[in-house]
Amino acid sequence: MTTSMQRDLNVSATAPVLVVGTGPSGLATALALARSGVETVLAGPPPAAPRARTAALFSGSIDLLRHLGVLAACADGSAAIKAIRLIDDTGGLLRAPEALFTAADAGLEVLGFNIPNSVLLAALETAVHAEPRIQIVTTVAVTGLETGEAQVIARLAEGGTLAARLVVAADGRQSVCRTAAGIGTHGWSYPQTAVVALVEHTRPHRNVSTELHRRPGPLTTVPLPGLASSLVWVEDTRRAEALLALDETAFRAELDRHLKGLLGPIRATTARAAFPLGVTTADRFAARRVMLVGEAGHVIPPIGAQGLNLGMRDVAMLADFVGEAVAAGGDPGAGDVLAAYDTARRGDIGTRTFAVDMLNRTLISGLLPADLLRGLGLHALNSIGPLRRAVIRQGLHPSGTRPTLMRPHGA
Repeated sequence: MTTSMQRDLNVSATAPVLVVGTGPSGLATALALARSGVETVLAGPPPAAPRARTAALFSGSIDLLRHLGVLAACADGSAAIKAIRLIDDTGGLLRAPEALFTAADAGLEVLGFNIPNSVLLAALETAVHAEPRIQIVTTVAVTGLETGEAQVIARLAEGGTLAARLVVAADGRQSVCRTAAGIGTHGWSYPQTAVVALVEHTRPHRNVSTELHRRPGPLTTVPLPGLASSLVWVEDTRRAEALLALDETAFRAELDRHLKGLLGPIRATTARAAFPLGVTTADRFAARRVMLVGEAGHVIPPIGAQGLNLGMRDVAMLADFVGEAVAAGGDPGAGDVLAAYDTARRGDIGTRTFAVDMLNRTLISGLLPADLLRGLGLHALNSIGPLRRAVIRQGLHPSGTRPTLMRPHGA
């Protein structure tokens, strides 16, 4: 990322909004605010995308990318998700029925798109550089904030400072901005680690994402263009470390054994990466002229592809509240704006976190009542059409008023 603003900015240069962080949530926030008419400063290091990571983004997030003018740039590297298949592979006495959720069930052509992080970041970064309402400060890091009654002063690793009426913390799960705002977190860890990679296979995926629900955790494949998919393989931590240590031939053989021919023989895999699973939720999502988006506010396991979709809803809602305040000549960091955003995000984040946590716990518990509960739920979804359609719609986007930038074009 090139610098289009002097690094030695000081408190005399006060911006309406400062976005800290250059991951997908930070770049999307800066663009969403600019599209809402808000002059914005974006601060952070050049974006970096792990090769093995992709983002399965559902309809609301796709509409956001379309409004931000970046969806077309992602088209060649992404694949449509037309259905999601859930398969019980726990080996329990009561095997849950296979469930298939299709775009047609929701009245859509596709449920969403699976986009490599490198492709998404490149498209967002290009759009950010083309947006005149965004000024960019390249910095190693924002090392701290001083929050005051009228503004926030951000300290840069290089020694400069920036000032803004509102700071958007998009600086990840170890957010410096969240800590500076006095916002605590709560959560827990799981005895699980996710191994991620991109794989090439011999059988078409037919644009179906598949989750094999196994006792150690889900094994998920998500379509990519051609005969390729992204892989998220959740195992207990010791087993995940063993998978990372395998050479490619042995890893492919192990993956073939677990997929049981689902995608035919695996031909190749990229370098693997791994990350431990857990839940972290901020006690509040806004305080002291700081709003949280993305992993600064919530971290959940990669089950049901809810993580970045939650972050994109943060972005779209924040743009509505801040844009309305600025358009009315108000203060974007005022207490009522912060409180409205905090209230708006609590229900969605709490509901998604609870649902993902409960599904994960029913898998790893091994208890018969948990297996029975999961099986009955999937049986009901399979056999009751209106329930299945309602669950799909809720999975794609929560009920209630959609943020402006997540509404379909023309809506």
